Amino acid sequence: MRPIPVGAKGSYSIAVEHKDLAGTLEPSLPPVLATRVMILLMEMAAMDAIRPYLEPGEMSVGIVVDVQHLTATPEGHKVTAYAEVAKVDGRRIEFNVHAADEMDEIGRGTHSRAIAERAKFNERLKKKLKQA
Repeated sequence: MRPIPVGAKGSYSIAVEHKDLAGTLEPSLPPVLATRVMILLMEMAAMDAIRPYLEPGEMSVGIVVDVQHLTATPEGHKVTAYAEVAKVDGRRIEFNVHAADEMDEIGRGTHSRAIAERAKFNERLKKKLKQA
């Protein structure tokens, strides 16, 4: 891993589709962007922020999410998530994250990722798959 500078930024955008709605997974919920999808967008923005600093064979994995979902977004709207590196502690990176649609900030919080070697990760995963 090359040094990751505090302040490195990333973003990730989608147009909200039917599959992204809370009500698609659970019919009692309204047809608005699911919190789980907003969090995924924030994670993708964080990965975008650090992608240039990863060496071949490295990846990042999410380890902490602490966000608030502030307002609803209906299908068809564009949502963009943003991440900025706030702290680097060895292989652990902390981000400030937020997301917005065309009208409002819809979420904000913090997110942490750890840098992992893909080969080692895959080996640990294989062991779990064999035990299942």
